[in-house]
Amino acid sequence: MSNPLLENNTLPAFLEIKSEHVEPALNQVLEQAKETVKAVLKNNKRPTWESLVLPMEALDASIDKVWSPVSHLNSVMNSDELRVAYNACLPKLSQFGTELGQNEDLYTAYKQIADSEDFSSLDIAQKKVINNALRDFRLSGVELSQQDRDKFKQISQKLTELTAKFEENLMDATHAWKKHITDETSLAGLPESTKDMAAQFAKRDEVEGWVFTLDFPSYMPVMSYADDRDFREEMYTAFATKASDQGPSAGKWDNTEIMTDILKLRHELAQLIGFDNHAQRSLATKMAQSPQQVLDFLGDLAARSKPIAEEEFEELKSFANEIADMTELEAWDVTYFAEKLRQQRYSISQEELKPYFPENKVVSGLFSVVNRLYGLDIKERHDVDVWHKDVRFFDIFDGQGELRGQFYLDLFARNHKRGGAWMDECLVRRQTESGIQTPVAFLTCNFSEPVGDKPALFTHDEVTTLFHEFGHGLHHMLTKIHHAGVSGINGVAWDAVELPSQFMENWAWEREALDLISGHYETGDVLPQDLFDKMIAARNFQSAMIMVRQLEFSLFDFRLHLEFNPEQDKQVDKILAEVREQVAVVKPPKFNRFAHSFSHIFAGGYAAGYYSYKWAEVLSADAFSKFEEKGIFDRATGIEFLESILEQGGSREPMELFVQFRGREPEIDALLRHSGIAA
Repeated sequence: MSNPLLENNTLPAFLEIKSEHVEPALNQVLEQAKETVKAVLKNNKRPTWESLVLPMEALDASIDKVWSPVSHLNSVMNSDELRVAYNACLPKLSQFGTELGQNEDLYTAYKQIADSEDFSSLDIAQKKVINNALRDFRLSGVELSQQDRDKFKQISQKLTELTAKFEENLMDATHAWKKHITDETSLAGLPESTKDMAAQFAKRDEVEGWVFTLDFPSYMPVMSYADDRDFREEMYTAFATKASDQGPSAGKWDNTEIMTDILKLRHELAQLIGFDNHAQRSLATKMAQSPQQVLDFLGDLAARSKPIAEEEFEELKSFANEIADMTELEAWDVTYFAEKLRQQRYSISQEELKPYFPENKVVSGLFSVVNRLYGLDIKERHDVDVWHKDVRFFDIFDGQGELRGQFYLDLFARNHKRGGAWMDECLVRRQTESGIQTPVAFLTCNFSEPVGDKPALFTHDEVTTLFHEFGHGLHHMLTKIHHAGVSGINGVAWDAVELPSQFMENWAWEREALDLISGHYETGDVLPQDLFDKMIAARNFQSAMIMVRQLEFSLFDFRLHLEFNPEQDKQVDKILAEVREQVAVVKPPKFNRFAHSFSHIFAGGYAAGYYSYKWAEVLSADAFSKFEEKGIFDRATGIEFLESILEQGGSREPMELFVQFRGREPEIDALLRHSGIAA
């Protein structure tokens, strides 16, 4: 049978891909890849960029061409059949990747290029590709004994399976729980838009009344607005115990042992290649120079933020006592009373802003912002195969009319789709025999869907998230580097990878930009000045509480991977408790199992790297301060950012690129100012 994953099409034929295509396609490309490696090494006495690196790049691309759409579909259109096929392929990919990373002949060939006279004539990006490759060979255990290499391979394979299982458990646990309500009194306090969405879900499930789920657009309004405290507690309990040994599905999709196994294996792998722990191993590919530097950075932010966060929480408690005679706030009360306090103080809520942020206005406004900054034109196309009717596809052209990138946009939450928001690569920019390959991105969110005959209306938080992911997308798509290893986000130190994304968020708060991205869905009016003033006044409401929450995640992740000891039990709980003692002001209930759904570190690429969000926020706030000085739509500054950061990919060290743009190293003041925490 013909296999759409092996067809010679530029973009994936999503509508034709079936689960039975997956394994045969991967088997075929992996066999071809093995033959390619043999051919490249045979008779290659004096390897060069052309005879070694280019064919290896093409080999990677052939595997990505099959695996990228499969991996993406597994996240956005998950099914039992696809899951089986996906999981059957994971060990094969892991084994191939490890064998490649441990191929001594290949390692020697790369070293020969690095040691040759020709090396000096390579450009900066090419040198970076070679140096990164040598580092990655060492991190793959190429210099180990055969026995240790085999061990490395087994551990890598097991880790791949466990992280996939963690994500599956989380998705299943999230989508298994629903709250069906038939008594309208339980809905008191909820906005009409939330009730309408819940009614739409009930209709879809063919039941009377309202249905609520643990997807964020359904969960968050309940926590923010529902007057029924028991309802909030029930939702919170289900949400905070997902995939754990607690709560309504206790033990059914439990990630407890999986987390411990992942940590043990990461620790063992790090020690196998000469590091004391996984945190040190993780920093080998990051900007931060040492674990102590990371801990000092987070500790400094905590010391500045916690006293203010404590004041904010005391204020919230006395407010709740005043209006509801409540002396003790439980975790399911905090968001609810915070929203009440925000409304009392600033007369504004996310709900009030939603009518001004309909999907089409926000998306077209975002494109206008990018056009004013970088001179890019973004045009929608309707002739491209997509995986769901709600998915849209766009081309990006520069001022010279050159096609610079393309992207799929999948905005709404739905069943069988992983939660959260992310950017992923479909195709990277690289030099091929037929010219430069156009980079293509997947931009995925989980926003509130359209309800009834209204368009999708976004909260301002959702608008900010869209800007964030689009920043990642621009980093991937606007690169001018065409060596795949350092093109776009590839080869970028992980703690700098959030710079372009957090940088883009700033425009979601600027009046001039909001005039482009807001327009009432009925009248078309832009966000009124009084609402804007309230929104800005409320911007840093409880910002220290938000800061310490992020620091809790970052410190927990980093210390967990730094201090993990396979001989000790219950370290996840122990370290989390210690971190909360140090930084948290809101102490969650004993049944809270936040770690069990922390997929960033147990299933994503952020293990011992979650601190990157705060680290890169220092860079992004400082980079944006240059626009605050010159004008937020100053084209010259926009082009400088484009040329210094976005176009460079991973071709040079992030600090070097930052200094090129800013004229100096980053300073923390802008972040503290933006967060409302005085320097």
